[in-house]
Amino acid sequence: MKRQSIQIRLKQVMLIVIVLLVTGFLTLAYDIFQFGNQQAQGTSDAVVVLGAAAWGNKPSPVYRERINEALRLYKEGRVKRLIFTGGTREAGFPSEAEVARKFAVQHGIPVESILIDTKSRTTVQNLVQAKELMNAAGIHSVLLVSDPLHMRRVMAIAEALSLDASPAPTESSRFQSWTTRGGFLWRETWLYIDHLVMGIQTTSENPL
Repeated sequence: MKRQSIQIRLKQVMLIVIVLLVTGFLTLAYDIFQFGNQQAQGTSDAVVVLGAAAWGNKPSPVYRERINEALRLYKEGRVKRLIFTGGTREAGFPSEAEVARKFAVQHGIPVESILIDTKSRTTVQNLVQAKELMNAAGIHSVLLVSDPLHMRRVMAIAEALSLDASPAPTESSRFQSWTTRGGFLWRETWLYIDHLVMGIQTTSENPL
């Protein structure tokens, strides 16, 4: 009888732990979702575009929308420089940043207004390399461009790197359906938890 009572108690404790973990996960997911709605106002020295996949000589749909957002900010006079980040994931192909620079120039941006990082392959590396470019160019403040559901983790990493950064999530994205948004949110919540637990990491992430 006593053993049965202990087993019931253990099951109750496990149930409480599971409920707390699920509640915590959902709370973080909601925070990530809400944070993506925040849009910085005013001007900055430059805009940093977080890398995403390049398909040969063209940006992927995700990366294209991030680039377009940066072009909009530049043409509105909110920034004077563009910083594109992202290396190559396959030898023999141009880096993401090189593809982005070509796209920007084709859309009327002076090449001298563009800085590129061709080494980084993760969000952390994107921002570390961007910081090095900022320091070399005397850039002090930046707007960070990425998809809305990516912004919470991006800003947390920027804060850890002591960047003077503000969020500038894309106004359009291929993540529109509940399925794609749910998948992205699920992924970002786990990656954000990893950041909270482990701090700044440079482990690989799947390209978008």
